[in-house]
Amino acid sequence: MVLPISSLLSILLLLVLSPSSTVSVPIQDSFLHCLTFHSPIVIPFSTAFYTPNNSSFFSFLQSSAQNLRYLLPSVPKPEFIFTPLHETHIQAAVICSKQLGIHIRVRSGGHDYEGVSYASEIETPFIIVDLSRLRSVTVDIEDNSAWAQAGATVGEAYYRIAEKSKIHGFPAGLCSSLGIGGHITGGAYGSMMRKYGLGADNVIDARIIDANGRVLDRQAMGEDLFWAIRGGGGGSFGIIVAWKLKLVPVPETVTVFTVTKTLEEGGTSILYRWQQVADKLDEDLFIRVIIQPAAIGNSTKRTVTTSYNALFLGDANRLLQVMQSSFPELGLTRKDCMETSWIGSVLYIAGYPSTTPPEVLLQGKSLFKNYFKAKSDFVREPIPETGLEGLWQRLLEEESPLMIWNPYGGMMSRISESEIPFPHRKGTLFKIQYLSNWQDGEKNAEKHMNWIRKLYNYMTPYVSMFPRTAYVNYRDLDLGMNKKTNTSFMEAAAWGNKYFKDNFNKLVKVKTNVDPDNFFRHEQSIPPLPISLRRQRRGRGGGRKD
Repeated sequence: MVLPISSLLSILLLLVLSPSSTVSVPIQDSFLHCLTFHSPIVIPFSTAFYTPNNSSFFSFLQSSAQNLRYLLPSVPKPEFIFTPLHETHIQAAVICSKQLGIHIRVRSGGHDYEGVSYASEIETPFIIVDLSRLRSVTVDIEDNSAWAQAGATVGEAYYRIAEKSKIHGFPAGLCSSLGIGGHITGGAYGSMMRKYGLGADNVIDARIIDANGRVLDRQAMGEDLFWAIRGGGGGSFGIIVAWKLKLVPVPETVTVFTVTKTLEEGGTSILYRWQQVADKLDEDLFIRVIIQPAAIGNSTKRTVTTSYNALFLGDANRLLQVMQSSFPELGLTRKDCMETSWIGSVLYIAGYPSTTPPEVLLQGKSLFKNYFKAKSDFVREPIPETGLEGLWQRLLEEESPLMIWNPYGGMMSRISESEIPFPHRKGTLFKIQYLSNWQDGEKNAEKHMNWIRKLYNYMTPYVSMFPRTAYVNYRDLDLGMNKKTNTSFMEAAAWGNKYFKDNFNKLVKVKTNVDPDNFFRHEQSIPPLPISLRRQRRGRGGGRKD
């Protein structure tokens, strides 16, 4: 039998690209040939690839990386960065990476506190599939929905929604430069969470590319996988291509304010009172607290400031009524309040000056690039004033620390812990984010890392226990790490239970069904069950039967 030319070419290409081939082919060349073979849409290679040989490689690598610790020379760099222009390019990238045995990391842009989307501490070589060129947002006001591609920022999504309507919004992140693809995979909290829940609570469909290179929507992926990707963390189940967002109503006029109190102005007692009321306030009101040291006047002495940064879904008059009845201790006045549109509140909460036009959200630029280490906690009982005073002492020891306390309650308490993988619901008063920032790279990094770890230890008696929980979008490799590709379920449970509580078990089951070979993996990705445990479960009548 004579094979057609196309079949012969296919066999020849597979032989050249096979990992077991005796022909030594550079990773990039092999990947390029494979992509050409598998992608039905032409890839403009000159603009779709960044290699260390390109002058723009390092600037592009840094473009959405916010933690500079993972850009230091000592951290392994990718062989190259691939920037697909169409979802078929991503499909081909998955197929080729799998076929060639190339480890991939996927990034949509955003915080990524431990750099798992653009660095690898567990295996090299690796490549990055960067989704930043897939950033369209299509809004359908009549359907109260929007499709946002994974590479779009939260700010771009907000802008496109506001462009179509003054009375529609979406309850996602406070930082406008977050990449929406990865943001929603961890939950996506923001200033409307007490009214409408998380971004992940308001997703109604998605497009994901699985480990076999298939594009799946909600119907095709099934409800278990759709459950897992909305809060189960990024990089474990596939590559999110787009989210379908359920838009929520917002008033034409909202009110924002920031009121700052120092310790000398009664900051400790006011914060203690905030802990008692923040989760019980009118659900239209979100008041977070930003805590950091500051100089006292022109002296070298420092104090601690507590800034109450808020969004109220209503006008200033009603806000003042709510505050007077629920939290008069803050002393909010009419001149503290600024009425604006919902999109105006987005800019305000993100830290832009009041005269900034909304178009700045289309730039997708981060306001925050630093060397930093972060941690998180959830609090279920008010921290006593003596505990706060010890906290102030420790904050004043560090050069540039920051804490942000975000209130829960409202809708967050009414959604079941198991509705999506994000479990931190009823009974949570607020979440703490700890940060230590520094500018001198590796020089004093260990000092700053030790400081935040000691602070975290100090807070142990005051936060959630059994397990001590954490927010997956503030990844913290101190909690545990996959040190090899076959990390066991029990090893991963060290950090998995902190992020997901009992939902971790279901996430492992979903992972085992959709990616049993653990193609999508990183330092804290969900592991599949080992083959031995799968056999045991099948033997007991559980699990999937082949």
